[in-house]
Amino acid sequence: MHNVERLVAGRKRLLLLDTDVAGYARSQGKTPVTFGPTDLVCCRTLQGHTGKVYSLDWTPERNRIVSASQDGRLIVWNALTSQKTHAIKLPCAWVMTCAFSPSGQSVACGGLDSVCSIFNLNSQTDRDGNLPVTRMLSGHKGYVSSCQYVPDEDSHLVTSSGDQTCVLWDITTGLRTSVFGGEFQSGHTADVLSISINGSNSRMFVSGSCDSTARLWDMRVASRAVRTFHGHEGDVNSVKFFPDGNRFGTGSDDGTCRLFDIRTGHQLQVYYQPHGDNDVPPVTSIAFSISGRLLFAGYTNGDCYVWDTLLAKMVLNLGSLHNSHDARISCLGLSADGSALCTGSSDTNLKIWAFGGHRRVI
Repeated sequence: MHNVERLVAGRKRLLLLDTDVAGYARSQGKTPVTFGPTDLVCCRTLQGHTGKVYSLDWTPERNRIVSASQDGRLIVWNALTSQKTHAIKLPCAWVMTCAFSPSGQSVACGGLDSVCSIFNLNSQTDRDGNLPVTRMLSGHKGYVSSCQYVPDEDSHLVTSSGDQTCVLWDITTGLRTSVFGGEFQSGHTADVLSISINGSNSRMFVSGSCDSTARLWDMRVASRAVRTFHGHEGDVNSVKFFPDGNRFGTGSDDGTCRLFDIRTGHQLQVYYQPHGDNDVPPVTSIAFSISGRLLFAGYTNGDCYVWDTLLAKMVLNLGSLHNSHDARISCLGLSADGSALCTGSSDTNLKIWAFGGHRRVI
């Protein structure tokens, strides 16, 4: 009996390799997720930045957000009250990325100064009321585009850069532990724009680049990428692991999001909404819901699509809802418990969207 089950499972797997996931799901009678008017609503607008919001990150314990803006500041927010707990004036105003440490005690940021700066939120402010830099991670030869702490470790962090490399840092010493790419042939051939560390196996991470590819890396083997993923026809602006750790999503200048399988290297699905004028807005940022059934994608025209990942169907556009952003969506992220989405925009605001109605989390 077990052999028969294995054969059937094997056939199903082969079927999945030859067809897109949505086609298979439809053939199995799956129906799209539906949204009522109160199922996902903007419950809070965070106002305080005076420039475009470029990046945001939630703390693992859910209720705080750090944001980075063109105004040269990081702001730490209490997402439940909209209060600002910290406003950090940066030594270099040209910030592009920010991240919370797993403990929520520190934040990291990077940008055009090619440095990743660490701030301990518990430090004493100086005479001018500014929080001092705790550690500067120097070594990149190009802008720092993205940073993420290794899960459950405040001591290690991964950055991506315009110098075509990613770096694993030891924050305690301020030194580079490993460099991924660069002179190695299997590395990216253009600026690296985004990284995502696998939540199920924190030694693995994926990177997205202006070379139109995504690459999978093992932190223990810096000399070569484990796998390179092709399919996009433009810069890969955003990469994010699927909750199960076996797949990851991408968002690109070509206007599509895609889903890839890290074990087979196959592209499983394309998420694309045709526009009448053939002018497809680039995807700036993506995030998955906690189950992976939904993919949130922000676009340069201010749209924020909610995709049903299984059926590749756009089931909601937050950009068309009451109280949506007035400009480009530059970044977005889901709270650790999956109950809220935060979006950041060129309109200088962040918005928190909460699941309500008959569903709290999807």
